[in-house]
Amino acid sequence: MSKVLVLNSGSSSIKYRLYDGDRVVDKGIVERIGEPGGGPSDHTGAIQQILSELDLTGLAVVGHRVVHGGRRFTAPTLVDDAVLAAIADLVPLAPLHNPANLAGIEVARRALPDVPQVAVFDTAFHHTLPDATATYAIDREVAQRYDIRRYGFHGTSHAYVSRRSAELLDRPYEEINTITLHLGNGASACAVAGGRSVATSMGMSPLEGLVMGTRSGDLDPAIVFHLRREGGLGVDEIDDLLNHRSGLLGLSGVNDMRELLARRTAGDEAAALAFDVYCRRITGYVGAYYALLGRVDAVTFTAGVGEHAAPVRATALAGLDRLGITVDPDRNAGSGDRLISPDGAEVAVCVIGTDEEREIARAARTMVADGS
Repeated sequence: MSKVLVLNSGSSSIKYRLYDGDRVVDKGIVERIGEPGGGPSDHTGAIQQILSELDLTGLAVVGHRVVHGGRRFTAPTLVDDAVLAAIADLVPLAPLHNPANLAGIEVARRALPDVPQVAVFDTAFHHTLPDATATYAIDREVAQRYDIRRYGFHGTSHAYVSRRSAELLDRPYEEINTITLHLGNGASACAVAGGRSVATSMGMSPLEGLVMGTRSGDLDPAIVFHLRREGGLGVDEIDDLLNHRSGLLGLSGVNDMRELLARRTAGDEAAALAFDVYCRRITGYVGAYYALLGRVDAVTFTAGVGEHAAPVRATALAGLDRLGITVDPDRNAGSGDRLISPDGAEVAVCVIGTDEEREIARAARTMVADGS
């Protein structure tokens, strides 16, 4: 038995991949769940549709992505009723994500009662953050009462990409320091020292850190109070503004980096400013994480923007030559997993395609093999 099914359940879609060993034998996505005139009416129907189309002979385990594991879940976890209840208790920390993740797990458990189900948490990779990094400077009792701390996200991506960076450099994973940049519609940076996350840009929620497609990233908290007092905006309106109407979209009117780059090339000033703000934020995090790590062996770009937007890579790292970080223009213009730094560069600059589903499959398979 070597097959692993990975389910990544969102509020209106479910991505799936079926692995036989390390080989992907089937994959796809069911979209518009519960939408009028769309796909299946609910997650039960969606998973039934997925299972009916797959050859599950020899299925060993189902791996599920769960966004938030809070303080409790610091590693992949075999799902039982108690684990489900604990994930439900964490919904206030991830109200847009954990309910959909829960729905996928519950339906899969009913449909495949004899197959182990493993939850793999986005936050788990970051459980190694030092207290000085994870702690916000607010009243300790308030922070403890409301579980306020830095949790970090995109953990499966940062884990996979930092490990692949070591392989690309032919270096032991536990011996290299890497700054990984997951740049998609959501974006985050991570400092990885010897395979351990020691700093990451997302915080208690995925809103903090880098500029994103529709999220603001870092900003002065007083802006929230100003919008409430002077603008009369309610909490939900401010939440919507910062999560769905900010970032590249708020600055330029578009959140797709390809369209932003086209507008910038055509002379659109708003697009040019949005690009500059986006890249400068990345530069700042790379510099800060370099100082934190003390020695950096690789800076690695991944996800949609990180893998495909050469101007972002070049601009974000421009001016860091004195730190040994440089980009070769010809290599930067290429494609696929590769080094884009010049030969002999002090710090390797890499482009590596992320594969969160493969990382989830690896974790789920390892848990079942270990008999955990």
